[in-house]
Amino acid sequence: MKIKKFGSTEAKIYALVHPIAEEQGVIVWDVRFEKEGAMWYLRVFLDHMDRPVNISDCEAVTRPLNKILDETDPIPQTYTLEVGSAGLERELIRETHFDACEGSRVRVRLIRPLENGVKELVGTLIGCDREAVTVEADGTEHKLPLSGVAFVRLADFDADEVKRAAESSADNK
Repeated sequence: MKIKKFGSTEAKIYALVHPIAEEQGVIVWDVRFEKEGAMWYLRVFLDHMDRPVNISDCEAVTRPLNKILDETDPIPQTYTLEVGSAGLERELIRETHFDACEGSRVRVRLIRPLENGVKELVGTLIGCDREAVTVEADGTEHKLPLSGVAFVRLADFDADEVKRAAESSADNK
């Protein structure tokens, strides 16, 4: 895993969308310009400090952003604009993500298991630099080289609890 930086297109779009998001009371978590198959996608991920991002937030950013993108035409090729929530289990890929999430619960998936066979850790994010991510899990601080990390994601909820709730809901139908 490498800590990513904005490409030039992403940086241009961030500069356009940041004031719009700020005006709407949301935060631009990430901007990605990605090719999937023959299609290009401009993806803007939003966050909110006090509550989950909702469809109204996305719409409130999309409309003025669409207008500015049409006026300034910063991307020469055809693309699809997607504005959405960064999500509960958002992946941490930029320095700002790691800085914002210090002290949060994270899930770290390793490329190869540790000596004890563990391939995934869930714990508290202590910090991250260009070489390693540091996580406290099960009372032990682990400094994991980024070259051996597949991904780091927020782990703000108990997956087993969500599964039990879904099963309970299905049983009640």
